[in-house]
Amino acid sequence: MNSPAQAGATEVVRLLTVRGETLAVAESLTGGLVAAEITAVPGASKAFRGSVTAYATDLKHELLGVDAALLEQRGAVDPQVAAQMAAGVRTALGADWGLATTGVAGPDPQDGKPVGTVFVAVDGPVRRDSGSAGGGKVEALRLNGGRTEIRMESVRSVLALLQTELAGEQIGNGRAQDTEQNGGF
Repeated sequence: MNSPAQAGATEVVRLLTVRGETLAVAESLTGGLVAAEITAVPGASKAFRGSVTAYATDLKHELLGVDAALLEQRGAVDPQVAAQMAAGVRTALGADWGLATTGVAGPDPQDGKPVGTVFVAVDGPVRRDSGSAGGGKVEALRLNGGRTEIRMESVRSVLALLQTELAGEQIGNGRAQDTEQNGGF
């Protein structure tokens, strides 16, 4: 049976493929696990552009365009950093959607943040026709468990965040079409 993360990756690949859209991933604490879950899905190459594992803080700035002053002031474990990572990888790899993970898997705190503090982010196209705000969204997580559990829950959570965004847009598009088909009522 598939893990929750693998089930999420399968659904994300399916939704992206149906839509003809692409995905890029920026990872820190997950160290490539999100990309591994996605590429384990048969047919992932139709939707997955690639990933950047920016584990070191300076690479978040150099490769993903995260604001250097933000990293200096707040450190790498921050919601704005996650948002900028998602937007940066989306731009850098030319994808419709960008995902990002940053946080503290342990065993020690980082940047004054306790183990289990994680931020996952999605950045996508703004869709004025669907009623969806599009753009970026960040989710703050406070996870328990050991290093492995924190990393795997981060993978599951970031895939679930994208799945929710993609499904929400499909619902929005369906409602818009329904309204047109029913004479605007």
